Amino acid sequence: MPAQINTDQLKKAEVSATLAKTLITQAIEQSAANPQLAEQALKQASEEIAQAQTMVSQVQSTIQTQSQQQGQQA
Repeated sequence: MPAQINTDQLKKAEVSATLAKTLITQAIEQSAANPQLAEQALKQASEEIAQAQTMVSQVQSTIQTQSQQQGQQA
């Protein structure tokens, strides 16, 4: 039985990454006109990236655990 991938968690990670990209674009656009707003957008983008990275890591960990369990059963 192949390892199960939590696609819901990966979709949430994708949403976080997309939001981060939007925020970075916004920061670039605002950098000259409003550096404070640009800084806030970058901070929020950083948080979104960290959240996406955590979700991806959790999925990877689950897959590795499942693969190890399957190897022990064989």
